[in-house]
Amino acid sequence: MKAGRSIAAGLLAMLLSGTGAAQADQLLGTYVARISEKDHQASDGYALDSAAQVVRQDRANVHRHIQTDEEDDLDDWFTSNAKRARFEQLLNKPGAMSNSTRSAILHGEPLIEVQVYRQSVKVRLLD
Repeated sequence: MKAGRSIAAGLLAMLLSGTGAAQADQLLGTYVARISEKDHQASDGYALDSAAQVVRQDRANVHRHIQTDEEDDLDDWFTSNAKRARFEQLLNKPGAMSNSTRSAILHGEPLIEVQVYRQSVKVRLLD
């Protein structure tokens, strides 16, 4: 029983001090992007085969090729190839997007919102 009280006291202390797990992955901001036909192809023309690759290519098109869709927001996080490579890793993590979101991105041209955190990203469909 004492161990349970110690754990509860520790959790309460974390919550009160703001150092809980939720605090560790701070939201940096969001952006909106239209996934379009050009985002489904790599820079050298081959077809991409994962939603993470397509979302990464959208950012490459925005930052490197200056090929934006009307609804694309600029972002400050994925401006270099190295940062986009890390972005793709985060997009492939469980919980980054639902299976239905992955399918919509891979097989369509949805409008998405990307929430950027320090250690993760979350993608959701807007249409």
